[in-house]
Amino acid sequence: MDYQQTLEWMYAQLPNYQLKGKEAYSNKMEPIVNFCTYLNNPHKQFKSIHVAGTNGKGSSSHMLASILQEAGYKVGLYTSPHLKDFRERIKINGQMIQKEEVVRFIETHQSYIEHNSLSFFELTVAMAFEAFAKNKVDIAIVEVGLGGRLDSTNIIKPEVSLITNIGFDHMQFLGDTLPKIAYEKAGIIKPNTPVVISEYQEATWEVFKAKADEVKAPIYLAAPSSFKSDLKGNYQPKNINGVVEVIKRLEGFKITQEHLVNGLLSVVKNTNLLGRWQIIQQNPKIILDTAHNKEGLSYTLKQLEEEPKEQLHLVIGMVSDKDIDGVIQLLPKDAIYYTCAPKIDRALNQNLLLEKLEDAGLKATAHESVQLALEAAKSKATVQDVIYVGGSTFVVAEVV
Repeated sequence: MDYQQTLEWMYAQLPNYQLKGKEAYSNKMEPIVNFCTYLNNPHKQFKSIHVAGTNGKGSSSHMLASILQEAGYKVGLYTSPHLKDFRERIKINGQMIQKEEVVRFIETHQSYIEHNSLSFFELTVAMAFEAFAKNKVDIAIVEVGLGGRLDSTNIIKPEVSLITNIGFDHMQFLGDTLPKIAYEKAGIIKPNTPVVISEYQEATWEVFKAKADEVKAPIYLAAPSSFKSDLKGNYQPKNINGVVEVIKRLEGFKITQEHLVNGLLSVVKNTNLLGRWQIIQQNPKIILDTAHNKEGLSYTLKQLEEEPKEQLHLVIGMVSDKDIDGVIQLLPKDAIYYTCAPKIDRALNQNLLLEKLEDAGLKATAHESVQLALEAAKSKATVQDVIYVGGSTFVVAEVV
């Protein structure tokens, strides 16, 4: 198989939560444990930092990788989902692994994968761990996929764990209250391993503290800092605080103030991160952002209010298992909306989203694709307007 055929096999054969939803979600640790045992436990062959949270874990992971790269270390980075290329999930010093590595991994282990009915995520996590081990990274930044306690990434024993924040997302798996969701995220807290909490939340702090005390893990609440990042967005300062605290607690690595400053200011260059308040055009300004739940979008929409503009246009699509009504309550009344559905099974139909927006008194039109929605917005916008594309990672992916 070539690379494209390999990807097609992966998407066709393997249960994929991000495309399919709940039916493809695995809440068992045995498959990844057994697969990594079969692979000679690659996850035990490198040091790591583990990152969980509802929002901010992707940005925080990329910031950490950038800082460590500035300090001269060989850094693995595992994140999900990808926007353009599957290999965005597995990077070493900001470079995606080679297509040949993906093909070789699947061809070598295809019979095991099929025989043991592995999920897409389990396969991807193991592929990342093997790539990091084979390439002898000094440290890997590993982002949790969903939750923490039962996430496939949770077989690592990190140097430090980071939990960014807790919000209402994936409630069908993680629980319907913030303490319940926090309990699942707290599953990444390991015995005698420092854990950093980026943001104090009254409803969740005691959950984290109790777990940390239970396993004798030192727990640190991130202090405010004055550091800046090239990642734009009003939500980034909280991520920066957590990242800086993690660097403070990371032992055995030489990281200077200069590495910290330069790493935070060079995240995009060092890691090739896409989709975080990414401006792809001026006059009219077009902004992409992957915020996709009520908490994340509340920060993004607040920042949009502050953007100089005559008219705001929102190209918006969502997945059907999100809190649609909660998000709609946040949307500005004076914006013009262009609904669309990303090309995944979980997508909310653009006409259903249109109905919900119109019921809320918002001005909207429905479009058959993300690209057609964006073209419609561009055709209506003047050079003084702002076009925002978001509501789902998968909508942004189709524009990027």
